[in-house]
Amino acid sequence: MNEPQECLDITCRFFEALDAIKAQKRIRGMKTFADLYGENQRNFWVIRKEGKRIKQEWLTYLVRDFNVSALWLLTGKGKMFTKEIVPREKYVRSPNKKKPDNDTDKA
Repeated sequence: MNEPQECLDITCRFFEALDAIKAQKRIRGMKTFADLYGENQRNFWVIRKEGKRIKQEWLTYLVRDFNVSALWLLTGKGKMFTKEIVPREKYVRSPNKKKPDNDTDKA
């Protein structure tokens, strides 16, 4: 089944934004992004390689958590980011993973 060109354009911009976020050292790579949101990394590689439609929630993650412009993602108009980006010092932990207990924290 062929995807509409608009969907393919959005998919291309999605991966372009992920590449930019990686270049800014805000994530290590696709695996980090997949782990953050409980996705299978393989899904990203298959979609990128085969040019398929992405999940809508993936766009939300970029807009909400990485300041990617929704207008740019959907239409290609405007700037990629809504504000100047400062690289993160540490990578964000997945909300699904618990921080290991530390004996020194218990008193």
